[in-house]
Amino acid sequence: MTTTYTIGDLAKEFDLTTRAIRFYEDLGLLQPERSGPGGRNRIYSIRDRTRLKLTLRAKRLGLSLTEAKDIIDSYDGPRNTGAQLTKFMDVLALHRKQIEQQMADLQANLDEIKEHQREARALLAKAEAKPASKTTSKTTSKTTTKTTTKEKPHAS
Repeated sequence: MTTTYTIGDLAKEFDLTTRAIRFYEDLGLLQPERSGPGGRNRIYSIRDRTRLKLTLRAKRLGLSLTEAKDIIDSYDGPRNTGAQLTKFMDVLALHRKQIEQQMADLQANLDEIKEHQREARALLAKAEAKPASKTTSKTTSKTTTKTTTKEKPHAS
């Protein structure tokens, strides 16, 4: 007997929602068999489980679902490992180049932030170093005397 999985089994194992698994199915990443009235029940095979695992791994690497599908589908055809690995290496090289560019952009942003911080610190130090006597004013104290009188109640 072959091992099969329900949508709930896979959702629990991979910490996904059943909606996400149905989405992957809609994209053609998974192809479960159908059973029950009107084919409402999905039955996933070991192949589907493996494809889901590879899809999630590709996502962690930052690949798009389309890229993941292309790579995973290449293993369904004839066993030409050289062509499959070449395609995989090409996708990884492109993705690596994109990530390296993003890292360079982030580093440039970080350098710019550091420069603005240095400038702001210098301006703040200059503002705090001004003599305090220019900003204070003289005050004199005056004593005022208040006189209070009690009102007499009116006779009615």
